[in-house]
Amino acid sequence: MEVKLAECAGYCFGVKRAVDTVYEQIQKGKTIYTYGPIVHNEEVVRELEQQGVLVLETPEDLQGLSEGSVIIRAHGVPRRIYDILEKRGVECIDATCPFVKRIHRIVDKESREGKYIIIIGNDGHPEVEGIKGWCNGPVTVVETVQGAESLCENLDKQYKLSIVSQTTFNYNKFQDIVEIFRQKGYNSDIMNTICNATEERQKSARSLAREADVMIVIGGKHSSNTRKLYEICSSECADTYYIQTLEDLRLEIPKTATLVGITAGASTPNKLIEEVQNYVRINF
Repeated sequence: MEVKLAECAGYCFGVKRAVDTVYEQIQKGKTIYTYGPIVHNEEVVRELEQQGVLVLETPEDLQGLSEGSVIIRAHGVPRRIYDILEKRGVECIDATCPFVKRIHRIVDKESREGKYIIIIGNDGHPEVEGIKGWCNGPVTVVETVQGAESLCENLDKQYKLSIVSQTTFNYNKFQDIVEIFRQKGYNSDIMNTICNATEERQKSARSLAREADVMIVIGGKHSSNTRKLYEICSSECADTYYIQTLEDLRLEIPKTATLVGITAGASTPNKLIEEVQNYVRINF
């Protein structure tokens, strides 16, 4: 039986940059905080906590700080978080993914020009909450075609729309949702802000799932991009497993299986991927 890793899997540029930033600051002997988990992978966050990195979850947590360094998570944060840190006089180290930062600049500019911002993504996700926090006017988050159709029933056609996407959103779903606004005749500036790493991972995961008898998707339970990979793989391969670590793997491989495929979210460390690969190769 063959065990095959997707061509694109594991750490993306933005995640690696954020995690490396934290370790660089640890080496300097500072008191380190991250605003929210630095990335959506529980194993990574646990390892950093073991090295003394503390996670702050709310603006109220920041209000009590008078020293130390706060690292902004890869997902980014609303503008008001920077304002709080500046007022507290606490060092702010920005590890926001550059692709997310670009969206902040877009919505800041477009909303100042009077455009209605549409964010295609998962409302409540930290990245989306951060993007909303850089808008200077009306903004709505849309996650489904049905949501877009419902919004269009009440949204005045006089609005000029500026449409962006969460960086980890499903590319095909983004296109389907955008098409609704086109069909309804809105004057829209459409910017596909899904990052290349996300598109590449989704394409390679789909390609592998189509030929695999079993698929294993590795990533944090709160990871949006990993959930998208799981959705894609499940649609192509009936026997698809979503795990965080090797301990979660309860694998049942059909006797007729000839290929087990493995992919991983953008916040998944290489060592976790290698552990799963080696376990499957040795035990099946």
